[in-house]
Amino acid sequence: MDPLTDARDLVRERFPEARWALLTGSVLGPDRTAGSDLDIVVLRDEEPGYRESLHFRGWPVELFVHTPDKLAAFLARELAARKPSTHRMLARGVPVLGDPGELTARCARVLADGPPPLSPAERGRTRYLLTDLLDDHRHATDLGERVVIAAALWTETARAALAFAGRWVSGGKWLLRELRESDPAWAARWLAAREDPSALAAEVLARAGGPLFDGYRA
Repeated sequence: MDPLTDARDLVRERFPEARWALLTGSVLGPDRTAGSDLDIVVLRDEEPGYRESLHFRGWPVELFVHTPDKLAAFLARELAARKPSTHRMLARGVPVLGDPGELTARCARVLADGPPPLSPAERGRTRYLLTDLLDDHRHATDLGERVVIAAALWTETARAALAFAGRWVSGGKWLLRELRESDPAWAARWLAAREDPSALAAEVLARAGGPLFDGYRA
């Protein structure tokens, strides 16, 4: 199956009025798997914007349909949240209809520049959340609860490490990819700490100024 041809045909069939459309995601690169889908970003003038999942010619398809205003709002929210999913899709996409102009280059520059610095309030909140999870994990007596807390602590430790290092923060497989890009050795340590991340969480907190509980106000 040719993802570009099939994506182009789908867009022409479903969105002939679109300004432009991009095929993006792992289907275009070395990370492609048997389960890779066609991630297609579409820009059109007609409301509403929406996300839709479907199958087309044997492909699972994820459609991200935007209007200009909604796309601008998405990009702004992602930048503030340090989670550049749409920026990444646009920066690495291939046009299958129309021309997105300088938008792909602008998103690529945003990715390369990294997120804005943490504000004092954001830094404090991150330290507080990690402190709270670490404390819950250390004092958990119920085995089931301890497993659940460990999973949450493991993920939050990675997110905090990225945030404190001035890196983008993602979820799922992109969380690991960001960690590996930032520090491959630390990413390997994080993977190995899945069952008990408390020591690694304490290390991340120590580098960020230590635990934060007394005096925290939000």
